[in-house]
Amino acid sequence: MTQTNHSPSPNILCIGSVLWDIIGRSPMEMRRGSDMPGRISRLPGGVAMNIAMTLARFGLTPALLSTVGRDDEGDELVAACKRLGLITDHLYRSDDLPTDRYMAVEGANGLIAAIADAHSLEAAGGKILKPLRNGSLGSAKQPYAGPIALDGNLTLSLLDDIANDPAFAAADLRIAPASPGKAERLRPFLTRNRGTLYVNLEEAGLLCQADFSDSETAAKAMLDRGARRVLVTDGGSSATEASPQSLITLVPPRVTVARVTGAGDTFMAAHIAAETRGETGENALASALKAAATYVSGEPPL
Repeated sequence: MTQTNHSPSPNILCIGSVLWDIIGRSPMEMRRGSDMPGRISRLPGGVAMNIAMTLARFGLTPALLSTVGRDDEGDELVAACKRLGLITDHLYRSDDLPTDRYMAVEGANGLIAAIADAHSLEAAGGKILKPLRNGSLGSAKQPYAGPIALDGNLTLSLLDDIANDPAFAAADLRIAPASPGKAERLRPFLTRNRGTLYVNLEEAGLLCQADFSDSETAAKAMLDRGARRVLVTDGGSSATEASPQSLITLVPPRVTVARVTGAGDTFMAAHIAAETRGETGENALASALKAAATYVSGEPPL
């Protein structure tokens, strides 16, 4: 069932994974088989959640569309979301599906390994979209007309449905693949010329079935493959925003890397927030890169 408590109206929807991040970090470089001292933390996470948290820090009012179990972990996660200023009224909560989790190990040299246990989100499927179809947030006849952030933790079949669904026809779609392993799930938006795609260099390569040495080359190839608009990041080297009307490439600020999980989500959220403030082109891209660099350095992205 879906919760329907009174809350403020959202000005952006975040659809996808909302879960607990369990992150182990060591200040030393790690490799396969390393056993190092460090810290283990549990924080609200998931691509949609990370995007929503950053949007809220920038003053937006995001609503979450996802699934959270009716278990202790789920109750705790919903309470944390509310404290962060996120609207949770439209979450699908099930007695049969446990709250999802993500586990990662990071060293000074970046992400070592990660496992996403998002099976409940996949099992819930289209049930999480009910508020966009039953009139709570929109319907096929009166579609939601604001920005929507989608993440690739949704199944390919569900993302394909969204790309064709009249309930999404008026939305400003912003889509991220969640991880390179799920990059192919963005293909419906690539082939149908829908939305703005946010990918890194590896994800762009998987979608284009090619190897790229820089973000600008990758962005041009994405446009050739049908993308309406794309932002491609290449770590600390460069980032490119491309559309048929413009091509902008910038170099991110240099920082000492303290964390990497969630950096792409922060970049995407900061870019959406910048454009919501009225920034365009190079200014919006620069704002997003600054926020992502600040996040990677270990500071809040504001």
